[in-house]
Amino acid sequence: MRLAEAGLLAALLASQMLSSLVLASKEDSQAESSSTGTAAKAAAAVIGGAVAVGAAPVVLGAMGFTGAGIAASSIAAKMMSAAAIANGGGVAAGGVVATLQSVGAAGLSFTSNVVLGSIGAVLGALNLN
Repeated sequence: MRLAEAGLLAALLASQMLSSLVLASKEDSQAESSSTGTAAKAAAAVIGGAVAVGAAPVVLGAMGFTGAGIAASSIAAKMMSAAAIANGGGVAAGGVVATLQSVGAAGLSFTSNVVLGSIGAVLGALNLN
């Protein structure tokens, strides 16, 4: 799957999850007389979004995808080795390993941060159910 296709898939997934959250929130607000449930969901959504955006670079760095390149003896090195063997000696441009290394070195784009934050927000809010 190419990066553009993965981004589109993630955006569609986030859109679907947000739609589900809105519908669930409307049902909850009709069932509850107080706004406590809605406020708690909003807080959980903000926290979930922030954690998702903040955790991505930390997780990638821990895996070995760093600004200086792929760290020796790391999960990233093992992934790169497997990808190189599978592709006959080279890592395919636009593949998973190349994309993760790009993100590890340069960070996520604004659009990627928005999509990742949206997914984290939805998951954070849905976690309260």
